[in-house]
Amino acid sequence: MLHGFDSIILGIVEGLTEFLPVSSTGHMILTNKLLGYEEAPETLKTFEIVIQFAAILAIALVYRRKVLQVLGVRRTEKAQGLRVDSFRKRRLNALHVLLGIVPPLAVAYLFRDWIKTLGFTPTPVLWALVVGGIYMWASELLYDSGRIRRTAETMDDITYKQALFIGIVQCVSALWPGFSRSGSTMAAGMLAGLSYRASADFSFFIAIPIMTAATGYELLDNAGNFRAEDLGFFATGFAVSFLVALLVVVVFLRLLQRIKLRYFAWYRFALAGLFWLLVMR
Repeated sequence: MLHGFDSIILGIVEGLTEFLPVSSTGHMILTNKLLGYEEAPETLKTFEIVIQFAAILAIALVYRRKVLQVLGVRRTEKAQGLRVDSFRKRRLNALHVLLGIVPPLAVAYLFRDWIKTLGFTPTPVLWALVVGGIYMWASELLYDSGRIRRTAETMDDITYKQALFIGIVQCVSALWPGFSRSGSTMAAGMLAGLSYRASADFSFFIAIPIMTAATGYELLDNAGNFRAEDLGFFATGFAVSFLVALLVVVVFLRLLQRIKLRYFAWYRFALAGLFWLLVMR
């Protein structure tokens, strides 16, 4: 049975973790375990898709001007959104976005059955938390060493080659739930020569079409799990996830220069230990 307060907790967890490099998958599995859902009912699985969509809407709101610019609807030199980016002569366009999203979407579609069957089981997720944390930490150490030439300060400076590199690396997170999509893209961006800010911006921005496609597919596939009596449960979780995700992205972008990937890596290692104690044992 689904409880109303659980929708608030799950909405908070989804909103907090979806766009940060900490693995929303690992957090949701752990939270379900703590709430007593040993085997998540089908309705709860659909609920998780719905609150993920709420998080997408939050990020789309933050980057709304950039979305319109890439779609060719808005052409202006005014700084966008939260002033995390500005429009220059060379601008981010739809081809950059396609190069960043087609590889992971193609991989996720081709291996969707395998991912659902094996990818979301506890053991792969536990290892993804650890390996993903090591990858993020090592990438940042290499970036800070000065061996990588920084060529893109903002999203508008990203080249097609850099966008494709990020898209290819992102395939790892598509195949390996728990690795973290945002973590893989931010670290890949830094390895490709993007600034920390440009890496975060591009990671958040391409999350909009990737997650829209993924959640849209899952919603259609799980449409039969919606029940009238669960409407309040779904609506509460949706609203909470939207508001929390919006707050998280705003705060993260404003504190960007002080928040390093290594901090998230340490957190992932601690989470992996808790995951092992509460889920694996």
